[in-house]
Amino acid sequence: MALSETTPVGLVPRKHSRDIGFALGIVAILAILFLPIPAFLIDIGLAFSIAFSVLILMVALWIQRPLDFSSFPTILLVATMMRLSLNIATTRVILSEGHEGTNAAGYVIGGFSKMVMGGDFVIGLIVFLILVVVNFVVITKGSTRIAEVGARFTLDAIPGKQMSIDADLSAGTIDDKEAQRRRRELEEESSFFGSMDGASKFVRGDAIAGLIITAINIVGGIAIGASRHDMSIGEAADIFTKLSVGDGLVSQIPALIVSLAAGLLVSKGGTRGSADQAVFGQLGAYPRALFVAAMLLTVLALTPGLPVLPFMALAIVMASLGYALPRRAAREKAEFEAQEKVKQQSKVEEEQDSVKASLRTAEIELLIGKQLSTRLLSSHQELAFRMNKMRKKFASQYGFVVPEVRLADDFSIQPKNYQIKIHGTVVSEHQLRVGELMVLLGSKPKPDLPGDEVKEPAFGMRAFSVPEMFAEDLKRLQLPHADNMSVLLTHLSEVIRNNLPQLLSYKDMKALIERLDPEYRKLTEEICTSHITYPGLQAVLKLLLAERISIRNLHLIIEAIAEIAPHIRRTEQIVEHVRIRMAQQICGDLSEGGVLKVLRLGNRWDLAFHQSLKRDAKGEVREFDIDPRQLEEFGKEAGKAIQAQLDAGERFVLVTAPEARPYVRMIVERLYPTLPVLSHVEIAKGVELRVLGAIS
Repeated sequence: MALSETTPVGLVPRKHSRDIGFALGIVAILAILFLPIPAFLIDIGLAFSIAFSVLILMVALWIQRPLDFSSFPTILLVATMMRLSLNIATTRVILSEGHEGTNAAGYVIGGFSKMVMGGDFVIGLIVFLILVVVNFVVITKGSTRIAEVGARFTLDAIPGKQMSIDADLSAGTIDDKEAQRRRRELEEESSFFGSMDGASKFVRGDAIAGLIITAINIVGGIAIGASRHDMSIGEAADIFTKLSVGDGLVSQIPALIVSLAAGLLVSKGGTRGSADQAVFGQLGAYPRALFVAAMLLTVLALTPGLPVLPFMALAIVMASLGYALPRRAAREKAEFEAQEKVKQQSKVEEEQDSVKASLRTAEIELLIGKQLSTRLLSSHQELAFRMNKMRKKFASQYGFVVPEVRLADDFSIQPKNYQIKIHGTVVSEHQLRVGELMVLLGSKPKPDLPGDEVKEPAFGMRAFSVPEMFAEDLKRLQLPHADNMSVLLTHLSEVIRNNLPQLLSYKDMKALIERLDPEYRKLTEEICTSHITYPGLQAVLKLLLAERISIRNLHLIIEAIAEIAPHIRRTEQIVEHVRIRMAQQICGDLSEGGVLKVLRLGNRWDLAFHQSLKRDAKGEVREFDIDPRQLEEFGKEAGKAIQAQLDAGERFVLVTAPEARPYVRMIVERLYPTLPVLSHVEIAKGVELRVLGAIS
């Protein structure tokens, strides 16, 4: 990178100076291999080697995950090379200056030889060999094996993790940036464990090299001392063994520390958090284990011949930890939950105050005027409970959970009015007579009580509004009546029932499919990838709900669609086939006491509708063309016959020919939206029919 014009001559940018300093350090390590080094510089180098190894160990202890120390293989190579170069430098000094005494190779080696050996080189040699065995056989071999297995399993798992990232990206769970971050982390993880597999060989080779160098120093030192410095074999063995073993100890201690750091790093695996959190958090997570250990230590303390103090002290410590740790964990959990609750609340408040929140609309809203809200204020909890109960009833009746009803006060509407909105649009509004009861009349005469005749909002029936003080009179007269809340909830329930198709969202449909058994989920995937789309499946379910047919038996609907979808593409025709397959359910839901009451279309109108169906060359119905005068006449006759049965309080269905059924339904629903229209082939076997009459 070229320097800018404003950079003073002779100055180097900080980044470049750091790069140059690192390069010079590597060159200095290589130079120590060949150049003689004074004893005081060796002391500095050995002290730096010990400090550097301790720093590596501390970082390995405190990192949150292994990838946070991804430069460890490089650092391990540099540390190993530095120790080996210092070993060679100390070997040169020991062999050339060792006859002068134990401090000839510097005060660090001399101090370690006196401190560890206590003046006896045999003790030092034994301690040195034990350190080599611990480092080479235990720590290095174990960490090498963990690194090998970790590298193998990490590399084997890469394709699966890559596919998981691609699947999450395709499903929209994550965005492109998150996918790139995960892929980069996956590459770093595979590269890190692969490098650790090779880097662990550095530590193993360093232990072997330290042992060989120490042996060479002892043998070579004795030979040089006896042949060139006129020393006796015993004197030469004493001095050069102390120096060699002291040098080996100074080298093996940093090597042991770095080996421990490597072992901690590769054994961390998928554990998150620093080493103390992982160890103490998981050991302290089982207080019963601490109590059992405390009991065992107490038994050992009371055993004759064993010291009481150490065992009893440890038993008290473990029992105290077993008592304190669960309470501390519970307190931290409560604090964390409180913080999360505050964060969630602040997040909700921010969303409510944001501009985007104003763009969102609730699926179902119930807005109440000022006076009505004051009247129902004490009953808001009961209102919410009854609306929740109503949603459960819809779920069991129609097979999917309708959205929650958003209840709010709206002072912009009339004080006694309430509005029902579906997707932000007002679909119904009504004024309640606050403090009065509504008596459902139908064709009955008005009661001899003070009040006004009104219209019931849910079904448009004749009703009579009476003040609440006459409630006992109504009970005495056995007149069915409802309070304000019941009238409101009945109206809300009927509005929801009339708008079921709009309330079945694509998300709801996918949730219903996910709850199916695995075999039916697979069948759905097959038909929705080859014959029909998921929106097409949603359209079929919406058409069924539009005629108030429950979709609770979704597996039967899927089977019926799978039968017909390869042969027919039109959604309306698919729905007609599904209705035939669901005849048992449809007739069961519409019958009373096992009896299905029907009103026939009549021969005249059967023929009229049959002649109005225009077909193509294949004989399939493509168009419905009926004379407007005939249509008007049919409306009058149908209205007269249907109203007569409704006035008689009958619950019945209208039956017609299969091909004409959708068009008869299209005409009748404008007059009587809740009247079911069935075809002859939708009458299930074994259903008892009772013909009420005919439209003729």
